[in-house]
Amino acid sequence: MFNIGDLVIYSTHGICKVDNICDKTFSGITRTYYVLHPMEDHHQLTISTPVNNNKVLMLELINKEEAHDILESFKDPGIKWYDHSNIRLNLYTEIVNTGDRKEIAKVVNTLMRKKLELQLLDRKFYERDQRLLNTTVNILFKELAISLETTFEDIHEIVMGAIK
Repeated sequence: MFNIGDLVIYSTHGICKVDNICDKTFSGITRTYYVLHPMEDHHQLTISTPVNNNKVLMLELINKEEAHDILESFKDPGIKWYDHSNIRLNLYTEIVNTGDRKEIAKVVNTLMRKKLELQLLDRKFYERDQRLLNTTVNILFKELAISLETTFEDIHEIVMGAIK
């Protein structure tokens, strides 16, 4: 169970802060809810999700050691590239949806390397790959930055240095 003030990864909303834990009644059923707000949301979105919600991924932030391990992993090639875009997107999305940051980093690594390779060949990177890359980089690099007490830009620079 999380506590008020904790930072968590919540689904595709990314890093959220637990603002409150309270009981709410909907349709005559009272349950305990986390009240969250995404750290990047400038419109003050509030999310309420049941404490025992098994349908949505909600994860504790990684620690410093895990963050260092993930950054080191960018020196390795990543995972297999699938030429068929639908197969690739489905497989990579499945991996991202597990919430396993080490595996997510491998997907990001592969997508970043492929994008660089295509740029050198003056070819286009698939839009769907770019969307997946943007979403995962945004969440993963911000989490790494928080865990390592640095900035998103510093994490991006470290990763680019490792994959080039």
